[in-house]
Amino acid sequence: MATFIVKGTWTGDRNGVGTITTDGFQTKVSAPKQLEGPGIGANPEELLIASASNCYMITLAAILSNRNIEYTHLEIESEGTVLKDGKRLFFENIVHKPIITVNDLDTETKEKLEQLAHRAEKACFISQTLKGNVEVSVIPEIKIRK
Repeated sequence: MATFIVKGTWTGDRNGVGTITTDGFQTKVSAPKQLEGPGIGANPEELLIASASNCYMITLAAILSNRNIEYTHLEIESEGTVLKDGKRLFFENIVHKPIITVNDLDTETKEKLEQLAHRAEKACFISQTLKGNVEVSVIPEIKIRK
């Protein structure tokens, strides 16, 4: 069992500003500009996407390592879409766009890397936690190191 603690403070109304703190991270937080907030620091929407993205990267790196697949670089851009239904907000989806850079690439290796990139989303426990509420998908890109 593992326990994780996040502490928070808040000043003001809905458009106020707060902080969140963990063992290794502290940031200001507020409602996002995209949802008519002040846009100071991080916001809950970005933090949820960041959590899913971080879990996905760790899972993908573990899968590649477990299969002894050498890569030179792994990066990701994750995008989340929030919709409004009346006054209610909800996440429609999160799309991970990993870029896996390798030294050599043939068709078989490319297909295997793409397959593993999709498998990592299914193995990520944050994605599994969101399952049924938020659609999470992957659009991988495989590159040769130049």
